[in-house]
Amino acid sequence: MKNRIIIALFGISLFSNISCTDLNEEVIDESLDGSGQAEAVSGAIAPAYGQIAWTWRHTNYYGLQLIPSDEAILPYRGGTDWYDNGKFLDAHTHDISPSNDLVGSSWNEVTKNISRTLSAIEVLKPLAEAGDAEAEGALHEMIALRAYLNMLTLDSWGIAFKKETSEELSEILRGQEAINYIESELISVVDIINTNKAPGRMSQAAVWGLLARLYLNAAVYRDPYGTPQFSQEDMKMVVQYTDNIINSGKFSFSPEYFDLFNDDNHDNPELIFALDQRGVLNNEHSRWAYWSLAGSWFPRPEHPSADGTDGPAITSDFYQTWVDAYGNVDPAEADARFYKKNQDIPVALQDLTGLSPLNDEAHYYCMAAEDFEIDRGIIRGVIWGPRKDDNGSFYTCDGGYRIYPVKQTKGNGPDKDVAYVNHTLKVDFSNQGRLHAAGYRASKYQFSHTSPNGNNYSSVDLVLMRYAEIYLMRAEAKLRLGDNAGALADVNKVRTSRTARAPIPAALAAIDLESLYRERGFELYWEGFRRGDQIRFGHYEDAWTEKTSSDVHHRLFPIPQDAIDGASNISGYIEQNAGY
Repeated sequence: MKNRIIIALFGISLFSNISCTDLNEEVIDESLDGSGQAEAVSGAIAPAYGQIAWTWRHTNYYGLQLIPSDEAILPYRGGTDWYDNGKFLDAHTHDISPSNDLVGSSWNEVTKNISRTLSAIEVLKPLAEAGDAEAEGALHEMIALRAYLNMLTLDSWGIAFKKETSEELSEILRGQEAINYIESELISVVDIINTNKAPGRMSQAAVWGLLARLYLNAAVYRDPYGTPQFSQEDMKMVVQYTDNIINSGKFSFSPEYFDLFNDDNHDNPELIFALDQRGVLNNEHSRWAYWSLAGSWFPRPEHPSADGTDGPAITSDFYQTWVDAYGNVDPAEADARFYKKNQDIPVALQDLTGLSPLNDEAHYYCMAAEDFEIDRGIIRGVIWGPRKDDNGSFYTCDGGYRIYPVKQTKGNGPDKDVAYVNHTLKVDFSNQGRLHAAGYRASKYQFSHTSPNGNNYSSVDLVLMRYAEIYLMRAEAKLRLGDNAGALADVNKVRTSRTARAPIPAALAAIDLESLYRERGFELYWEGFRRGDQIRFGHYEDAWTEKTSSDVHHRLFPIPQDAIDGASNISGYIEQNAGY
């Protein structure tokens, strides 16, 4: 049976902003089944898996990876939206203080998630020791999940938490000690963890992938402020563990790139580890789908409340990497990962000369709600969608809903209510660059068709590890080992495997670190990798739109001041990162 489990857990302090977190809340996950003692096992691990959604929330850890990179920018939209005490502006310019709420909320949710894995481990250990095989398997998953979460804290704050029981104080580890600890956790379960519960739960392939990530980034973790010294030993381990995944035969590339982020992606053969939603976890709230999209755009006609937020846009700098790669050819005509056209606008309607929302009442086409699907990928120019009347209801027609050029209804700019939403390349902190429509948008994730309102209870799994990343990690390790031919073959395998529709990206003729860095951006954009990639490839101190800081100390975020204050009664327990 599918269980909805309500579990009360004891508070475990990892010195979050509130020092000690009371973990009493409803946790729902339909992928964890059982009854009797099996239900106790499911009840132990559901809170830890369920918390991943809030950890990777757009205004938590996802935003913390996205906004400080050259991928995305979130201006103070029109001087009215998304200021949030400047936390996104400061994150993008690398002017973050220890009181920045984006840092604080991210810290809180990751450390809470670590606490939940420890809670689960303490429940599962005695059951496993008593011979419960299901509990033993779940225990291995929680150890792996704890290691994954500690990798997140190591990557962003340069520390890991070692804590085996709720009664003891967490040991703060940095550098090689942190690497050794996380490595030991993963190694301890890699040969005994389940092999067939992916992607919604930790599996052997996921652990192999985490080990590969750990070794790939070990040089940065050892010396976060210096020039990374990639050892041959580390790179050989990356190759070993990625080989394990590739040679397992369990995974394959999704021929259609955007199928990876659709309603039914749980069964996509490319997914290795993902947050299993499938209509149960309402706290994800489709944020990865709607955060970047125009607030005037309604992607699900049957749900008038489902819209975008006019959040972050793609920087002109990141867009330029596509232009540089494809020259005179529009990236949309060269690479199917850049854009997927789902809306077939009649030719007779495509010319908008002389039209505006003030005179275009008859300028629409009809479509049934279940057939309507917004375009995906990088969204540019004028967009189309259902339009609301003065009462807030969508205009209808014999075929379902009227699909118009989208009217700008948000903000207080000169285009409000009189012009179409027209996404332009320019987006920055200037008055013009921060208007609600400014900037190209990222639309990778589908608005779930199974959601009861278009936002909550999305059925789209959040992708946290997939097969293409494995190939790209192996390519990077091979390249750093001097195997250019092997690296090129791996990169081209990724590029040429998206065969469902044209344009299939052409194979590269040669590879170097710069082109590999660019290729990771094309394949993995807006999935939370860019900040780490920029640090590893030596580009995090570069200048881009509204960001000029070259201080290497900003590679790590400040530890929230509240967390340090919460531990102030223990002398020297947790020290602020350098440069803050």
